[in-house]
Amino acid sequence: MGLCALGALVTVLIAADHIDAPAVAGGTSDITDIYAFQGANTDNIVLVANVQGLISPADTGDARFDENAMIEFNIDTDGDFIEDFVLQAIPRDGIMYFFGPTSPDQTGRNSRVLTTATQSSVAITPYGSEANIATNEGMSFFAGPRDDPFFFDFAQYTAIITGSASGFNNPGADTFAGSNVLSVVAEVPKSSIGSTGSVNIWVTTNRKR
Repeated sequence: MGLCALGALVTVLIAADHIDAPAVAGGTSDITDIYAFQGANTDNIVLVANVQGLISPADTGDARFDENAMIEFNIDTDGDFIEDFVLQAIPRDGIMYFFGPTSPDQTGRNSRVLTTATQSSVAITPYGSEANIATNEGMSFFAGPRDDPFFFDFAQYTAIITGSASGFNNPGADTFAGSNVLSVVAEVPKSSIGSTGSVNIWVTTNRKR
């Protein structure tokens, strides 16, 4: 799970979790990054969740979203760190289906598919193909493989925490260069999440039971 606080929906903020989630490491529901930032249309917010990190280019063509896992954007608008709105993404047969944004019918670790919410979908873009982007009710959606945008010098970080280095190099070495992720992107009106002020956003992946 990643968490970011977004003030005034202007600054690009991210939360990252590469390699270090033992329960899901290497699995199809492992979240690598979340991003949230103001859209080119300043009335919109863009939400991004990346999963399945460290996919090599050779393996990217065979990488698939897990059809037994739901990716859920959780949005807290009143500062209590309880989700007030959710946007759910579920893959099925080459299509990513979206439900929301909408108020959840329950909060916390468990979620149900909110089939009564606004439903949207986009064809998942194959590796190496032009991006498929779908629009619905003022929202835009994408799902598919992308180059991992996160820059981090993991070897230097390890050297720092073990005491053999005092800081990062400039420039550093990008540990994730040349690796890919599976990305889910939604651009939605700020009004659809009930706020144009500060919000907290986190992403979860829930497996079907």
